[in-house]
Amino acid sequence: MLLRLPTTLPEAQECLSDGAIPVGGATLVWAAWQRDGFPEQAVSLREVPEANVLGAGEVGAAVLLHRIDERVPEVLHRAASGIGTGAVRRTATVGGNVVGSTLRCLLPAALVLDARARVLAAEGLFETDLAEVLAKKPLLLSLHWDEPLVSGYRKVAEAAGGPPPLVVATAVHATGEGGRVLRVAVRDGYDFLSESVPCSGEADRVLDALGGTAVGALPAEAGEVVREQVISVLERAPEL
Repeated sequence: MLLRLPTTLPEAQECLSDGAIPVGGATLVWAAWQRDGFPEQAVSLREVPEANVLGAGEVGAAVLLHRIDERVPEVLHRAASGIGTGAVRRTATVGGNVVGSTLRCLLPAALVLDARARVLAAEGLFETDLAEVLAKKPLLLSLHWDEPLVSGYRKVAEAAGGPPPLVVATAVHATGEGGRVLRVAVRDGYDFLSESVPCSGEADRVLDALGGTAVGALPAEAGEVVREQVISVLERAPEL
C-alpha cells in the first residue's frame, strides 16, 4: 500500500482523484485492512495545515485527540479526553472518530455545537452539515462552530463487553434575536438523538419543552441523566 502525505489542498485533491482512500489515524481501519486486504493507495491529511487547525471555533480533521484542550468548548474537550486510552488518543484523529467510527464519541459534542463541516472532494472544497458527512462519509477537512455560552458533557461508566456507554452533551447558544437555545445530543447504544428547545425561563419549563421531543422518550435511566445535565448547564449559563 502506498501512503500519500500531501502538504496542500490541491495535492490532497489529486490523491482523491487518483482513488486514494482516507486513512485518518489508522486506529480503526488498520485491523479491517489486515482482514480484508489493503487498498493500493491511502491518503493522510496530517501534513495539510487546513486539517490541523485548533482554536476558537474550529478543529481540523487531522488533529490528534490528545491535542484537544481548553481552546475548544468544554463539551468537545471532555468528549475527546474520555476516548480510549492515552495511547489511542495520541494516534486517533478527529476525522477518524467522526467519520470512520461506529461509536462516534465526538459526534454528540459536534451536534450540540451545531458544527458545520468543511470537506474535500475530487471536485474541490465545500461546506456541509453533519448529516451529509455521516451519510456520505467524504474526506473531512475540519469542523467549525459558533462559540456556545456554556456547554457540558457526561459519559456514563461503561460495563465491560456491553453496548457503548450513554453519552449526554449539552450546550446553550445565544440567538440572533437576543434569546437562547438549548441543544441536547444523546448517544444511547449506537443510536444518536439531537434536539433543541428555546432556553428561557426556569429549568422546569425548559425540561418540559425537551420532554415533548424525541429526547423525552428515552428510557427513564437515560432521561434522568439528561435532566441532571440540563439543570447543570442552565445553572452555569451567564445571566442575560
